[in-house]
Amino acid sequence: MRKSINIFISIIMVAGLVSCNDGGQKKGKRGAQGGLATNAAERVYVAPGELDEYYAFMSGGFSGQLAVYGLPSGRLLKVLPVFSQNPENGWGYSEETKPMLNTSFGFVPWDDSHHPDISQTNGVLDGRWVFINGNNTPRIARIDLKNFKTEEILEIPNSAGNHSSSFITENTEYVVAGTRFSVPIPQKDMSIKDYKGNFKGSLTFIKVDQETGRMNIKFQLMMPGFNYDLSHPGRDKSHGWFFFTTYNTEEAHSLLEVNASQNDKDFIAAVNWKVIEEYVNNGGGTKVPAKYAHNILDENTHTATSTMLDEVLTVNPMDVPGAVYFLPTPKSPHGCDVDPTGEYIVGNGKLSADLTVHSFTKMLDAIEKKKFDGEAYGIPILNFEDILAGVVKQPGLGPLHTEFDDKGNAYTTFFISSEVVKWKVGTWEVLDRQPVFYSVGHGMIPGGNSRKPFGKYFIALNKITKDRYLPTGPELTQSAQLFDISGEKMELLLDFPTIGEPHYAAAIPASMIAPNSRKIYKLAENKHPYAALTDGDVKVVRDGKEVHIYMNMIRSHFNPDNIEGVKVGDKVFFHITNHEQDFDVPHGFAVIGANNAELLVVPGATETLVWEPKQVGVWPFYCTDFCSALHQEMQGYVRVSPADSDIELSWSLGDE
Repeated sequence: MRKSINIFISIIMVAGLVSCNDGGQKKGKRGAQGGLATNAAERVYVAPGELDEYYAFMSGGFSGQLAVYGLPSGRLLKVLPVFSQNPENGWGYSEETKPMLNTSFGFVPWDDSHHPDISQTNGVLDGRWVFINGNNTPRIARIDLKNFKTEEILEIPNSAGNHSSSFITENTEYVVAGTRFSVPIPQKDMSIKDYKGNFKGSLTFIKVDQETGRMNIKFQLMMPGFNYDLSHPGRDKSHGWFFFTTYNTEEAHSLLEVNASQNDKDFIAAVNWKVIEEYVNNGGGTKVPAKYAHNILDENTHTATSTMLDEVLTVNPMDVPGAVYFLPTPKSPHGCDVDPTGEYIVGNGKLSADLTVHSFTKMLDAIEKKKFDGEAYGIPILNFEDILAGVVKQPGLGPLHTEFDDKGNAYTTFFISSEVVKWKVGTWEVLDRQPVFYSVGHGMIPGGNSRKPFGKYFIALNKITKDRYLPTGPELTQSAQLFDISGEKMELLLDFPTIGEPHYAAAIPASMIAPNSRKIYKLAENKHPYAALTDGDVKVVRDGKEVHIYMNMIRSHFNPDNIEGVKVGDKVFFHITNHEQDFDVPHGFAVIGANNAELLVVPGATETLVWEPKQVGVWPFYCTDFCSALHQEMQGYVRVSPADSDIELSWSLGDE
């Protein structure tokens, strides 16, 4: 049996490669370039001084970060540090930001970020926040789009492989965090062979405060021990529901490529979160011990705090009738996508020759008439034929993800046949296909997972870039491709490299964010306890073996710039305040021998670097970010004396 399945998969992969290559040859020169527009360069060119039309927020994958690209240019505008330390600006190295990377496992300076999602109001992107998941150590982060900075990270307990995250409801009531790997809940020492029936999958619903964006876990739904892959919320008519793809309904624990592909169909789990919310609000659910971190960065003190929480509310679906149903879906589905009307739910079965679309209306009718085809762990399984809206016949091989435009069309990525296929929602007719020349994963249309897609562009987020860029050793760059979808046929405009491994992305018109983007922090509003807001606040203080330096900086000097009386064995805290109040004048700070990274201090903010000198001498510090014509002159010295020295602390500026 195993041999036959492996042969079958191999045949599919070969067929996919042949299909992709043949397709390009049949289309002639245009197809060989993926439908390349003749004036592609002109259409992506953003002239000096002009601005891109869209912000695209693209997952950094195994970098643990979030990247900001301009569209249509494909220019990398900024890397937003989230789950990983970033030496470019000291994220996770400075004393203020270290708490952001705290977890129940300790300080974790890395993660695998997959799925960004932009906040919504009435089902339309509103540009307030971006949420993104940490996949490895289960976490959800919130990035404020006024500051373009990570302001909150919430660890998710009772979870492993936080993959079907982060996707939000259409008024940003909830952010979901679904586990990929089922595990013992609570964790305990048990045989892996006892997986079936004993492991659980948790689906976490995180409440979002509409004013501040602050997150807290409302409840965790304890589900059967399947793998929960991806998810999307209902919208419009299906608002109040959430849909999750599952695989490994076999509950295998070894060689999943074979043993998790036995069943003809897996499930989409349909969760009525409105019903569960009412149940919880009326006192339902069980509080259980759970240790997890909640980290918040205050924009006035510029300092993060980490709080360790110790319990979470869990819900057994059997206690809430009508809360959860299973929709049979062709085997090993990956993406779970809902169209803008909320009527159609697309299950992208990776090992299916067809693309299956479920009907929300038919689902409700089947539930009302109890058209069930058995149950799994007490959860009703709906009859496949009764909920089927339609089938896109043989559109490609290895469907992964589907996005929607503003004209009633859908776009599905096919990993094996390496193409993007456009089809009509409702008629299920294939309208166009374009090869991508990569192993494509996710696709993204600006607003394509909302009630109101902006359309115009489709981005293919690709996994393998062989032969498309200059070789750079065994590891090549990751890649995205930009397609124009404004006409009947997709037109390839651009290939551009991305950081990390691109997974999902989210994009929004720049006009909805750029006018609100913060330019400076007002110095008068700086509440950092060690801020040196005036020259009179500058001082150097000893507390045992700790030395605290209250320093400020402005073009083009530090105050103080000469410090003596520091000793070997001291722990030196440089608390540095940037006095600039002009846009785009950050200053950097680095000192020789520091075992961390530089600081990049933005106008009006205060940050702290810790230095533990190990050697006697006179050691320079300097500004690392070019700030003026006298940038090279922006420097200073610290004299370090032996540990038993009796030299008193002294500091000065301009004292010759």
